[in-house]
Amino acid sequence: MPPLTPPTRRTALGLLSAGIAAGLGACAKPSEELVPYVVQPERLLPGVPVRYATALSLGGWARGVHAIAVDGRPIKIEGNPLHPASLGATDVFAEAAILDLYDPDRSRTVTERETGIASWDMAERALAAPLAQARRENGRGLRLLTGRVTSPTLARQIAALLAALPEARWHVHEPLDDTAALRGADLAFGRRYRTLSDPGRAETILCVGADPLGPGPDQIRFSRAFMERRRDPARFGRLYVAETALTQSGIKADARHALSPRDAGGLLAAIANGLGAGLPVPDLPPETARFAHAVAADLTRAEGRALVLVGGALAPELHALGHWINGRLEAPVAYLPPEEAAPADLAALAADLDRGAVTCLAILGCNPVHTAPADLALAERIGRAGFSVHAGTHGDETAGVTHWHLPLAHELESWSDLRAPDGTASLVQPLVRPLYGGRSVHEILALLAGEAATAGYDLVRATWRDRGGDDFEGWWRRALHDGVIPASAALSVDPGAARLPTLPARRPVTGLAVELRADPCLYDGRYANNAWLQECPKPVSKQVWGNALALSAAEAARRGLAAGDVVRLGMDGRTIEALVAVESGVAEGAGALTLGYGRPRAGAIGNGIGTDGYRLATAASPRLLAGVSVEQLDRPGEVLRTQNYTQIEGETRKLFRQIALADLKDTEPEGIGDDRPTLLAPWTGDADGHAWAMVIDTHACIGCNACVVACQSENNVPVVGPEEIARGRMMHWLRVDLYDSGTPEAVNAGFQPVPCMHCEHAPCEPVCPVAASVHDGEGLNLQVYNRCVGTRFCEANCPYKVRRFNFFGYADGQPYATMGAESVKAQRNPNVTVRARGVMEKCTYCVQRIANARQDAARDGRPMGAVATACQSACPTRAITFGDLARPGDPVLGLRQDPRHYALLEELNTRPRTTYLADLRAPNPDLGGRT
Repeated sequence: MPPLTPPTRRTALGLLSAGIAAGLGACAKPSEELVPYVVQPERLLPGVPVRYATALSLGGWARGVHAIAVDGRPIKIEGNPLHPASLGATDVFAEAAILDLYDPDRSRTVTERETGIASWDMAERALAAPLAQARRENGRGLRLLTGRVTSPTLARQIAALLAALPEARWHVHEPLDDTAALRGADLAFGRRYRTLSDPGRAETILCVGADPLGPGPDQIRFSRAFMERRRDPARFGRLYVAETALTQSGIKADARHALSPRDAGGLLAAIANGLGAGLPVPDLPPETARFAHAVAADLTRAEGRALVLVGGALAPELHALGHWINGRLEAPVAYLPPEEAAPADLAALAADLDRGAVTCLAILGCNPVHTAPADLALAERIGRAGFSVHAGTHGDETAGVTHWHLPLAHELESWSDLRAPDGTASLVQPLVRPLYGGRSVHEILALLAGEAATAGYDLVRATWRDRGGDDFEGWWRRALHDGVIPASAALSVDPGAARLPTLPARRPVTGLAVELRADPCLYDGRYANNAWLQECPKPVSKQVWGNALALSAAEAARRGLAAGDVVRLGMDGRTIEALVAVESGVAEGAGALTLGYGRPRAGAIGNGIGTDGYRLATAASPRLLAGVSVEQLDRPGEVLRTQNYTQIEGETRKLFRQIALADLKDTEPEGIGDDRPTLLAPWTGDADGHAWAMVIDTHACIGCNACVVACQSENNVPVVGPEEIARGRMMHWLRVDLYDSGTPEAVNAGFQPVPCMHCEHAPCEPVCPVAASVHDGEGLNLQVYNRCVGTRFCEANCPYKVRRFNFFGYADGQPYATMGAESVKAQRNPNVTVRARGVMEKCTYCVQRIANARQDAARDGRPMGAVATACQSACPTRAITFGDLARPGDPVLGLRQDPRHYALLEELNTRPRTTYLADLRAPNPDLGGRT
């Protein structure tokens, strides 16, 4: 073999040119012929966002939204201002629905339990025999199980199926349902009326175990009306909350009482007696009795403007008593008519399965194997059905025990309709074709009914054809455009006088009382595989990636427990293991655990995260467990939090400002800084004609985190995962801090959203060695990503700690779990840079939206109008106002003159453009503060 010699210069240049030619060939256009649009779709312009009105469900109820798509890709959800349940805002679940659409763990094919992957044709052939038998026997043995149904089209289809097969039965299972409230209405009025309260007309509100400002289908409507009233000092009113553990409503209360569940009936009875009920009242703790006396007096003074709300975990008799109290107070409550033919419940289905009466079981769009009370043993009982089929978006726990599983289309992929809690109907329209070949629930139900294949579009149009009149097409297009069907709300009825119920006897309990609650991030567990929601901090505990048993410090000490301990909870022979979280405001002898965790078949994101509280629930008491045993295990754990619970002593003004309503008239607005000596160049004003600023009303903030997830969706903020959170790393550009100036027994807390302050004297700017942190002529503190070299000096110099360092390629090469899937990449906003590893990130005041508004104004030849940031658009209570200080009459200018105005850490003289309005409370002097 001849010795190796280096190539000559001519040879090297030849090799180089050959390599360049090969590289250019690899980058050449594909050989397939690309055909442009002959007729471009209406309103579709490359790169220009298009809005479509639709609706998303939560627990079956609709929230109207605008889905934003770019080049056919849905990328963002915002509220529909015409819809009564959203009023232009969103909640965390609506914002995160866009990520569920692209979830790579969604069902992609029909599956059969024994053979695996199958097809729709095979499923139809398998269904033919059991359905034919059911038809021959008039429907006997056929059972249909759904979640709450508010869709007029689906209700019409089910009614037609039951009319054709009268022996068939329809069952409904909604994990966080209102069964106790409906039974309470039956006790009080003889019919299962639904109620719709109006906090905008209620001056004094008492919540007993209720959290109307917390997660739920009616959160946006209730919180908006509640806060709009309290913006007027003359109509401010007072909110009382008695609850087991701290909630969002409890934090916003003017007077709060930590109430053991066993004393809830006594509290309501004492208040009813103040209105002449004459009920026997059990012995109450002195503080509870004092609270009841003060509340009863305040409610009586506000007759006609007073309201009592009872929590869903409490017994039906207590709901009936709440109806009686509201009747005496002439409370602003609308009563809506009950369903004409109420479906059977899950317990009835379990009984039918036990006696072998179910030959064909169809489960549509729900997951009862995970969410059913444990004593129903539904996973075992479903196996006794002769034939079972499950339709869902994921191959979840229920899909694992049925014979067949059918992929269900996402709500953003299918035609449907839904009703809001007030009865208003909306059309649901798809933005994309089903990504994974799923079918809508309407198409699957038509298959079960033996009908010819019919598109969901045609089924929905058939429901509303008579409503549209002679010009149906014009009516249809208007309903699609607005997202609301006019004059479709339910009419309230007069239920008559409520009967006074007989309260259940209070039984002695030896173990711990545990309340099972809706999780503010996962709701009932249906969002367990959503990474945005798993990493979203819970409003009160700030826990992420899991749940924990909340105990008071005194209760934990009495049991020898500390935060992070692992305990075994037992009830009726069933046990679960849970972490312990020590929290303020929890009643003695009680604890709270949120639902939705501990799932084995949620997907790559949600599998094995947290504790499954459903495994202790019973059909008789699905939300309130009495006599739970607690055993400490010799195994440490860790409660992952993004913020420690901040207890403030003494002066709180520098961090979080709270004032009493009575002191408002003597309060003066604070500025954003003074002329103290500084090494920074003096601020000389905004040279480009705009001066962007933000004011956040901490009193209106309910801590719901809609702004946090909206920012994540809008700005391509990555997920880091539990391991990185455990190291103290997170990437959210916006956080909602919680400050408590009370005590662990008497909480006095408030929420404070903290984005970038966009300081005029920004401490982050002079320390950057490469000028990556700079100021522009409109007052924005900008981060130039392609300059940043990751020194993190700016992060160290920021007193507000709003900067996040991208330690890994979370969006490029090192994503968490499935967050790097191609389908997930389709969600990213094309107007925002996808940051690489090693750069600093932070809030930009949604500078891309400012740029779009500027371009639109230049194109139309008009002055630039208002700009709404993602967090501002999402906020249910309109706590966030963004505007231009250089524009006369801008709302942000007026808010800076409000008596409650202040700047965070004003004494540092950073002159922030993000400022605040102080939290406002109206304490009851008879209680001497909050209890």
